[in-house]
Amino acid sequence: MGAIVRFIVSAIVLMVVGMLVPGFSRLSFTSALIAAVIIAVMGWVIELLFGKRVSPYSRGIIGFISGVVVIYLAQLFVPGMRVTLFGAILASLVIGLIDLFVPGDVKGNVLGGRRGASERLRDRND
Repeated sequence: MGAIVRFIVSAIVLMVVGMLVPGFSRLSFTSALIAAVIIAVMGWVIELLFGKRVSPYSRGIIGFISGVVVIYLAQLFVPGMRVTLFGAILASLVIGLIDLFVPGDVKGNVLGGRRGASERLRDRND
């Protein structure tokens, strides 16, 4: 049940990002839900291949850049999603800002991950 809630919240965040960010198309709820799943899977694959420090869920510059790449590539798999490179940069920034202010326990992770703030802090200290 928690995963479903996380994907619904992620879809809503993507819909809001679509309304706020130029170069990021407005998404229907269905497209946003598909995008949330695709982004979560792509983030998981990046984390699996390169480790947690390169994951889009980390807050460093590498995490930001990988988030941009994941958002930009997601448009290839999501019907109705169109993102310019500038739009992906702004979307990653907005999603990162939302992630700063909304606790991990409440929403999981904006991009569908399961790590809370305490886990990210522990990873940062490793």
